Amino acid sequence: MLVTRLEFSHILPLLPSSPGIYKYLDKQDAIIYVGKAKNIRKRVSSYFVKKNEHYKTVRLVEEIMRIEYVLTDSEQDAFLLENSLIKTYQPKYNLVLKDDKSYPYIVIKREPFPRVFLTRRLIKDGSEYFGPYTSVEQVRSLLEFIKQTLPLRTCKLALTEKNITSKKFKPCLEYHIGNCKAPCVAFQTSDEYNWQIEQVRELLKGKLSEITKHYKKEMLAYAETMQFEKAQLIKRKLEYIKNYQSKSVIVNPKIDHLDVCSIVSDTHYAYVNFMIIMQGSIVQTFTNKYEKKLDETDLEILSFAVHQMREQYKSTSTELIAPFEFSSLYKITIPKLGDKLKLLELSLQNATYALNDQRRKNTLLLQQKTDEDNQLLLRQLKLDLKLKATPHHIECFDNSNFQGSFPVAAMVCFKEAIPFKKEYRHFHIKTVSGINDFASMNEIVFRRYKRLLDEALPLPQLIIIDGGKGQLGAAMEALKSLNLAGKIAVIGLAKNVEEIFYPGESESLKLPFQSETLNLIKRIRDEVHRFGITFHRNTRSKGVVKNELELIPGIAELTARTLLKHFKSVSKIKQVSEEEIASIIGKAKAKKIADYFSRQ
Repeated sequence: MLVTRLEFSHILPLLPSSPGIYKYLDKQDAIIYVGKAKNIRKRVSSYFVKKNEHYKTVRLVEEIMRIEYVLTDSEQDAFLLENSLIKTYQPKYNLVLKDDKSYPYIVIKREPFPRVFLTRRLIKDGSEYFGPYTSVEQVRSLLEFIKQTLPLRTCKLALTEKNITSKKFKPCLEYHIGNCKAPCVAFQTSDEYNWQIEQVRELLKGKLSEITKHYKKEMLAYAETMQFEKAQLIKRKLEYIKNYQSKSVIVNPKIDHLDVCSIVSDTHYAYVNFMIIMQGSIVQTFTNKYEKKLDETDLEILSFAVHQMREQYKSTSTELIAPFEFSSLYKITIPKLGDKLKLLELSLQNATYALNDQRRKNTLLLQQKTDEDNQLLLRQLKLDLKLKATPHHIECFDNSNFQGSFPVAAMVCFKEAIPFKKEYRHFHIKTVSGINDFASMNEIVFRRYKRLLDEALPLPQLIIIDGGKGQLGAAMEALKSLNLAGKIAVIGLAKNVEEIFYPGESESLKLPFQSETLNLIKRIRDEVHRFGITFHRNTRSKGVVKNELELIPGIAELTARTLLKHFKSVSKIKQVSEEEIASIIGKAKAKKIADYFSRQ
């Protein structure tokens, strides 16, 4: 999305109020800043709404052309993901933090007999840095764990070979209380000390198996030689290790070098999220949008997308976490629990948000256009549909039913190409027995325009019927009975295929898939779907909707429930024989049901 100060009021509603990270990109599509937030919408808005006094912030906002974001489970997850992305991309505005805030790291110093300590400064001297961590307390607890399990030196002495052999130093208090093995006086060799440093590296990655085996072996050796005090000290170290839990901010660091993918889709688009995981942390994540051309399945789209994205982002992992199996050249894992399931759920969360975000955009795009833009769009709609009048007032109808439930219907109204919610209407079908989409459409169209005529209210210039020729014909019959045929333009929009039908014409109109006219019609259709489905769901939850079986004289609620429990749906009951129904509820009631459906 393109961002400027003037446009931000439109973009703000599209941002999530969830924890995560956000990335600012410039006109070259390069990442210039990565930030974390407990609430992405509030944090990002502060850059555009508040008056910024800092020169760096002003320059940053001037360069922002696009915003990307990644949702995380918590603010802490966002913290380490932010730092991971900063390390990977090194955005120019992250080199010096605005508030001069630095985060703690654990460093293994590059020197003879390396020290391990907390630092806030990253110096390019060949030392190893682990972090950043969310708090100083977290680092100190890690260092305390290391101190209790691995005796390392804490002094700043220059432990060169020359200084040690010349006996320049003497053992200090740390040696006498057991916190150091005194490499300064050659009581500990360089190889022994470096083994301990290697264990520190493993500990910080959450790998505890080698040091655990080492100490168990050492404890047994002391016990066999009757050195019980030393064995007790080793046992205490093992207890520290057992209680220690080292978790990456995203997942366990043991989960290394794999990819994660997920997919969500609707009738027209699919959104695929792809993550690259290294040592338990997300180093890269992307959500791509795919337009369905031939009603492809999620399996087909995900298989295509994963191969494309692995090549595009140069992934070399041999394992892929996915929601289902598909053809691939590498191992696919479908997790049922644990950290891998957590990663899959996080991926799905980002893909789902992208889909919902696009739906919100479709509605907001209508509201973001200027009056002049909307008038141009309506004039284009008039030309494309070959209408006699510009459709300033449009109404769209849709039926909604669920597995034989009593049907309901909805109508939405758009004026000047934007939703006019005061005129939205819900309908309970009153005159139709059973499920009959054509008769239901006839009823609601008749009721709507009979009322407008009775109350002398303005009629629309365009009516959109969601459905094919059958629903369109039913709507035209209602208009004819009201003497409105030919006075209002009417079109039918076929489900899924996006074909437009005119009354009395066999040939359909197929507009270019990305045309502004078709996009407007689809947005109106999607809005009536949303409005109708919500009404149907709410009505069912209140117990207003009855099953179609209950409309049959002599069939009570208990009988209907018994049949549905056995056959699962009304449509299935319609297909089975009278004898099969009789075996469940008896011949008399079965005959009533069979007679009712035969009349239908």
